[in-house]
This record gives sequence, structure tokens and C-alpha cells, in this order.
Amino acid sequence: MTGYTYRISPEDDKEFPALERWEELAVNAVGHVIEFWGFKRNHGRTWCLLYLRDEPMSSSDLQEQLDLSKGAVSMITRDLEQWGVTHRVRVQGSNAWHFVAEVDFLKMLRRVIRERELEMVERVRDDLKDALQYAREGDADENTLKRLRGMVRLADMIADAVNFFLKTLRLDFTEADEVLD
Repeated sequence: MTGYTYRISPEDDKEFPALERWEELAVNAVGHVIEFWGFKRNHGRTWCLLYLRDEPMSSSDLQEQLDLSKGAVSMITRDLEQWGVTHRVRVQGSNAWHFVAEVDFLKMLRRVIRERELEMVERVRDDLKDALQYAREGDADENTLKRLRGMVRLADMIADAVNFFLKTLRLDFTEADEVLD
């Protein structure tokens, strides 16, 4: 199973020599959770470091701090920007783009669910509708058509439920905001 299946003990060698021990533990913890959700672990590590540092970091800063290649940082930051969990900013005196973490958790959650889970559900629903149409045009029996119609209805219900969730998402992060400030 992927995800957070082990802890790094304080006696273990440091994975990222450029980080303080506490940063390494936090960065790895978030990386494991993100990996468990089906993303790349380095997506979580990068966001976490940006969040903890609370200051713009360049690609070369991220490369050095997380021991990643230039190409990996480029791909990771592009993905994170696309999902709206990081933003590019300019820093006075530097020609390089810098990155900062999005801190609005509900905004991040909505965007990721809309662009990842909802799009997948809608693609499945559309494929099932196409399958039903082809089955109708072919020689599928009534029992098969009934089952396909049921699958389309279920996909419609799931899409509606995800849309409803996105529209009404109201989580109280008051305490979390106070803890994370």
C-alpha cells in the first residue's frame, strides 16, 4: 500500500540534508498523505515546504532544499500551479519566478475535487451513455440495456452529489486557522 506506512525515526539518516530535522519530518509526512491520495509525494513535499517557509522560493531553492532535479521541480511546480495550490510571484531584485503556497484549504479542496474527481466521474458517465447508445443500436438484450441505464443513472447521481458537495462545502476551519497561524 502506498501512503504513510512508516515513520522516520530521529536516528535515521537525514533524507534532505538542507532541511532542519523538523522540516524534513513535516515535509515527508505531508508528502506521504498526498501520495496516499494518488498524487506524487513530491507534490506534497513541495507544497508543505512553501507553506512552512511562508516566503517565496525559487525553483533553484526548491531543487536545493528538496534534493530534486531541475526537471522534477519544473513539472511539480507546473502541476501545483494548475491545481491552484501554489502561485508564481515576482521578488524584487530577482529575474526568476518564485512560488508561494496557497493557504486557503477550502479553495484548494474545491478546485482539486472539481478538476480531478468530478471530471473523472463526468468522463465515466459520458462513456456509459455512449455504451448505452451503441448497445441500443446493436443487438444487446433488454437485461443488458437495463443494467447500462442503471449504471448511467448511478453516474448521474454521483456527478450530482459531487456538484452539490462543491456548491455547499462549508467546513469550519476556525480552529485550524488559529492553530496554523
